[in-house]
Amino acid sequence: MLKPHEKHHETTIVKRGGGKHAHDEHGGAWKVAFADFCLALMCLFLVLWLMASRNTESLQQILTESDGNRTDQGKGVMPEQVGGPRGSLIDRLPLPRTGNTDVEGKEEKGMKQNPQQAPQKVSYETADDLNLLARALQQMSQDAGLQSNLESVVTPYGLRVMLHDTDRQGMFVRGSAIPTGKFQTLLRKMGPLFARMKNQMLIVGHTDSLQYADTGHSSFSNWNLSSNRAMSARAQLLAGSMAADSVLQVVGMADRAPLDTKHAAAGVNRRIELLILTSGQASAVANMFGMPDRRQAASPDVDTVLPDASALQQLRDKLLPGKAAEN
Repeated sequence: MLKPHEKHHETTIVKRGGGKHAHDEHGGAWKVAFADFCLALMCLFLVLWLMASRNTESLQQILTESDGNRTDQGKGVMPEQVGGPRGSLIDRLPLPRTGNTDVEGKEEKGMKQNPQQAPQKVSYETADDLNLLARALQQMSQDAGLQSNLESVVTPYGLRVMLHDTDRQGMFVRGSAIPTGKFQTLLRKMGPLFARMKNQMLIVGHTDSLQYADTGHSSFSNWNLSSNRAMSARAQLLAGSMAADSVLQVVGMADRAPLDTKHAAAGVNRRIELLILTSGQASAVANMFGMPDRRQAASPDVDTVLPDASALQQLRDKLLPGKAAEN
């Protein structure tokens, strides 16, 4: 006879994990999604890093004149890119200079030794000559895709060329003196055309009426921005082989001469003007600032330069609104 604890008991088997749960559908797919997300972040970082580095190189190129000297050495303020990337912390080699400088130097030296090889320069004095120059510049802007950004007007003192912003295309990066790619290409293509002319020009920078947050007297303002943009345009023209003595004056006018007075932020107010002067007008402007026409002895071994009085008075009569209305 069996004892009570030796009685046979049925064995109970419990199966676990046989059911289907909601999280079983995911499996390891989240790992793949996370890896894709990390890869996308890395690609975004690389793009931002390349953009910042490129802006830094463009700024260095603007600050370097055609003769290799930096424009920020002892003159003016450096162009600022307000609110933009400050560049990479990794040291990079500067961009190579555009063009073959060795070949250009040999050609320039050869022209000085043999002036017959130098191209003959053209003087634009009449309205027909200036209209011909205006059509050439208009064709250049059309080829560069900036046809709506250029306007030219023949005036009594020369050709007024206005390169301005539009709603679709800007001439410079907003808040900086860094030219956009199309505008830089256009200015450099204008260089050879201006290199063949005898006329001198004024380069004038204009901004819109929007002000910077910091309005202190020593802070960066539209005066700095307009001056820097005018200098930047000059640097690009020189890089396009225009002669340095073709520029008579570089001026920054901030927002003091808007074309659209009803809209402070209008794109047409942000512009660079190239005033290509006739020879008589260029002489009058030079005389107004006392550049040498005739000299008078002020004291022994000291000369003072006097402007041409008649040419100066004629220029002042043109600039006075009352005189202009009478004429």
